[in-house]
Amino acid sequence: MRLQLLSDLHLETEVFEPQPAPGAELLVLAGDIDSTWRELDRFGDWPVPVLFVAGNHEFDQRELDDAWPALRERCDALGITLLERQSCVRIDAQGRRIRFVATTRWSDFDLFGAAQRDRSMRAATYFVDVMRSTQHGAVFDAAAVRAEALSCRAWVIDELAKKPETAADAWDATVVVTHYGPSVRSADRRYGKQPGTASFCNADEDLMPSVDLWIHGHLHCRHDYRVAHASGETRVVCNARGHSRKGEADHYDGRFTLDV
Repeated sequence: MRLQLLSDLHLETEVFEPQPAPGAELLVLAGDIDSTWRELDRFGDWPVPVLFVAGNHEFDQRELDDAWPALRERCDALGITLLERQSCVRIDAQGRRIRFVATTRWSDFDLFGAAQRDRSMRAATYFVDVMRSTQHGAVFDAAAVRAEALSCRAWVIDELAKKPETAADAWDATVVVTHYGPSVRSADRRYGKQPGTASFCNADEDLMPSVDLWIHGHLHCRHDYRVAHASGETRVVCNARGHSRKGEADHYDGRFTLDV
């Protein structure tokens, strides 16, 4: 299946016109498309199906308990499939069954191990202030983000462990889609490995043995690398655009595709 990948378009401030990629069979939106949600309209009449995983900025200045059902309602009205701790199977032109396992994932701040967790959570205060979100009426602070992240991780573990009920239900490949990066290898080279990096990446390489492809966003840079493990290797890809004013969108390929 040929996938087109877009993330971190930040259409609430950026001037960018997404265009369908020739030959793509599915569009994957890996989060931070538009914090206002208005520009999601651009994907309502997309020529191929659209899968969407929300990014952190989709919740800016919102109450998460209210935002999730409202965002899902908006996506349903546009014909966009919003996935959060959900999986689905899509069939490609060759009849191959591709399983998509998807969640925002958030940050659990264990990227550098439990001993560095508190330091990483203190560094996350900046991002909490930027979002200004709430959950259950309380500030969606680093502790709340971590709790949400751990719930997401537990769901991914359980979902990846599932087996098809019958041979006819078997899938030919598994793709995980998260907003947050799954490895320190996705760290932005401009900033390196520092406590704030744990607000962008998680240590999820141990989840990869049953995964063919892991797609993410959040980092405003592009990545395409492979993680070796006992079952072979997992390809990790990020096609985030970022902010023009910082030069992050220079040479961005909005029609980038890959095959799985």
